[in-house]
Amino acid sequence: MSKILDQRILLLVISFSASVQSTKVLSEWKKCGDPECEKAMSRVQATTDYLGPDCRFLNFKTGEEIMVYSKLSRENENLWTGSKGKDFGYFPRDAVKVEEVFIGEEVEVLTKETDFLCLHEDKYVVE
Repeated sequence: MSKILDQRILLLVISFSASVQSTKVLSEWKKCGDPECEKAMSRVQATTDYLGPDCRFLNFKTGEEIMVYSKLSRENENLWTGSKGKDFGYFPRDAVKVEEVFIGEEVEVLTKETDFLCLHEDKYVVE
């Protein structure tokens, strides 16, 4: 009985650790086209295939177009946020080239905890 309880506790700890890792704040700040980060900043084209490390990241193939809505700043400037069809997530800025800029002046705002959760079918999911 004690061995089963120990295994369950271990599984619980592993599960919790994975949840904490997947909701890790990637940056305290982001740059957007407006204070609510609702306007598309630019349209970019993928220059390489990209497969993200977890569900917070946007996967794409070379040549696909992505709409950019925010760019992480300060601690992690390499990651941008965008959408491709119904998919939304983070991706490295060096995996794309800018095709068209919609917003010339960027606004820096604090990130929120919900910025780093997975979004599946309009529901936030913590893995």
